[in-house]
Formats: sequence, C-alpha cells, structure tokens
Amino acid sequence: MIRKCLLLFLSAFLFVSAVLASVVEESEPFRPETGKFPPIEKAHSYRGEIIFIDHANRRGSIRVEGTGKFYRNDPHPFALLPYGMVRYHDGSADLRDIPLGTVMHAHGFLPPDPKTSSVPVLPPNNKDKDAGHYRGTGIFPAENHILLLEDEPSHCRRNGLMWKILEVEVKNEEGTIVAKRVPKTRDGDKNEPQTMTFDSATRIWQGRESIRVSDLISQKVWPESGKKEIKDQSVLLGITWKPAPGDGLSGAFTRFHISDIWLDDQSIEHAAYFQTQKNNHFIRTRWMPAFVNEVKYGKFGQATATLTLFGGMDQALYDDFKKESGGQINGAENTLKHTASHYGPGHMASNGKIVQVTKQEGKIPLGSSGIEVGFKTDQIIEAIRPGRVVKIRPDSWPKSQIPREEYLFHNTPELRFPTPDIFPKY
Repeated sequence: MIRKCLLLFLSAFLFVSAVLASVVEESEPFRPETGKFPPIEKAHSYRGEIIFIDHANRRGSIRVEGTGKFYRNDPHPFALLPYGMVRYHDGSADLRDIPLGTVMHAHGFLPPDPKTSSVPVLPPNNKDKDAGHYRGTGIFPAENHILLLEDEPSHCRRNGLMWKILEVEVKNEEGTIVAKRVPKTRDGDKNEPQTMTFDSATRIWQGRESIRVSDLISQKVWPESGKKEIKDQSVLLGITWKPAPGDGLSGAFTRFHISDIWLDDQSIEHAAYFQTQKNNHFIRTRWMPAFVNEVKYGKFGQATATLTLFGGMDQALYDDFKKESGGQINGAENTLKHTASHYGPGHMASNGKIVQVTKQEGKIPLGSSGIEVGFKTDQIIEAIRPGRVVKIRPDSWPKSQIPREEYLFHNTPELRFPTPDIFPKY
C-alpha cells in the first residue's frame, strides 16, 4: 500500500514538474538561431508609438505601452530581424513607409547574435523591471529584434478582428470615440472598451473615397454636437498618439488618437493595394532577400546555391522567379544592406541563372516565403555561404543604383553602421 502511494505521489510530482517546466520554457525570452525562422508563438508582443526611424539600417525607436503613464515612457530602440516583416494598411511595407507617431504592434525576440546587434542589448528580464516615475513595467523589453511589425488595421485583418464603435461625442468636428476591438465573426467581451480622440484631420475612408468628419455629421451618422450611441457600426481604425487635453485623471496621459477610419472592406483593400504596389517597386530596385540553405561547389568558381526567399511580400514578386531565367545574387548584411560593392548592388554580384524553384509543403513559418530557389553561377563570391543573408534579382527586374547609405564595402561592426551607442541604454 505504501509503495502504491509512493508511486502515485511520484507520478503526480513528475507531472506537475513537467507542466511547470513547460510554463517556464514558454515564458522565457527566446533567442532565434542564425539561419532559422523563429516561431512567432515564442515572440514577446507589445505595442507602441513609432518615434524614430533609421530606414537604411532597418531599426528605430518605439514608445512602448506599459503599465504606467504612456507619455512619460522613453523611446525604446528596436531592430528588424533580416527576415522581419513590416505591414502597413494591410500591405507589405518598408520602415520608411511608416509615419512617425503611428501605433504599431511588435512581435520580438532577443538578438540572435548580441555581438552584431545594431541596437543596445539588454538583460533578458528587462521587461519585468519597474522603470519608475509613473512609467511602470514592460516599456524596455529585451526582445527588441522584431519578426513582425504591423499597424492596427494589419493586426486586425491578420487576426480576424474589427472595431465596433459604441459611442461618439462631437464638438467643433473633434471629440472622442468609445470603441471595442472584437472578433469579426462574433461578438466578444474580452477587451474592454477604449476611449480615443479624433479631430477634423482624421481621415475617413468609404469605398474608394476619402470623406471628412463633417460629411458624417451632414449625413446624420454622427451628431453635430454632443453624444450619440452608435449601433452596428464595425470599422477598422488607424491609431496614433498625440497629447490629449485634460488633467490626466480621465486617462488623457495615455489616451490614443484615431488617424484613419475605414468604414468598409473595399476601403481597406483599396489602401492595401497602393501600399503593396509601392513596396513591389521598392523591392524590385533593392532585390529580394533570402537565406542561403546550401552551396554545392563545382570547378573554377562554379557553384549552385539553394536559397529560401524571405516572406511577407506580394505574390507578384515571387512569381518573377522563374526557372531558366537569368539573374544576379549578392551578399547582404543583417540589416539587408548589400555588402560586396563599391558603388551599387550589381558591382560585385555573381551572375547566373535560376535552375530550380520549389514551394515548401505544410506550415510555413512567419518570415519565410516557403519558396526555395536554386541559383547556378560560374563565379561564386565569398559572401554566399550557408546560413548567410543574400539578395537576389531576376533579370526581369531593373538593374538600378541605390543610395550610398544602403550598401557597404567595409564589413566590420564599427564601420557597418552607426554603432548602437547612438541609442541611450535605459
């Protein structure tokens, strides 16, 4: 009997230990491995206002929303992972497309290689520290290498969410909106209603048209003055932050501002179309980034490299990679700057042709396109090695020169970019 009780106790102990270990493992900060796409499920997620953008080095600063007064929070440096994706207006984007002040959702990890991080490296538990001065916790996460950076409408569309407007209060074409983020397919009450400001500069999108706050007032949708309860108005919102009137007792120090309202699906799809087209033209002049999976060497500099193209872009770009078409491949740094160059991306690039294009089966991790390209060249360069980041261009894309700040010819951390010392380390 005693033995049976001991066995039961031991089994229960081992089960609880396994559960606790699982919880600890899930809560611990995750550091991606070089050459591998990390699971977004292990990312630390937060949101905040974009304060500073260094587009050439794919980094910037974000004022992170924590547990305290938002306006007091210091800007927090972040860097995009080489395969990190930006979504704006539900379209693929570059950091340079994001207006300062936009509130973005970030999903980040510890730096894969702290020695080459372009932003300060922080203690893994930094998000749990109380920053003091009414700022609270959560505003300086060590997970500052971003896999996905997305604005509010992109976040909602990806997760099947929408905003339901509950009440609007208007005075002189500005005021407040009380709204709640809910699942698109059903009502939900997990999220509390939020009060946000709007003004006469708030853009309202209906179909393919842009209308004004005054138009909603003249249509009797919103009142000219005073409060009105709104029923069954589901929208998407663009969210920013700006100083709000008030003494702070009503939440004015933390209250967010509405920059855009999309009233229907056609309006956000119209915005996504233009953002996607803008990014397509950008990528065709900067080349498609990829990881090198394998290199098979031949004689006298010949080699065939197998690459995985990075994800998050329009299908039209991936369709340009066709078997037997010519192209160029060049080394790139983790900021996606071309490396082997003295005056442009094509200067030292390897010429060759695409010999194979295959699509990965099953679940594809975020950051990857799931598309493998085999590229054969007669003159392989040093930068094309397994695990490295490269950039590839099919011959159908233009051979363009790029600005000086977007390529390197010295490959040391000190000369590669302004060092992380340009950012304060909080």
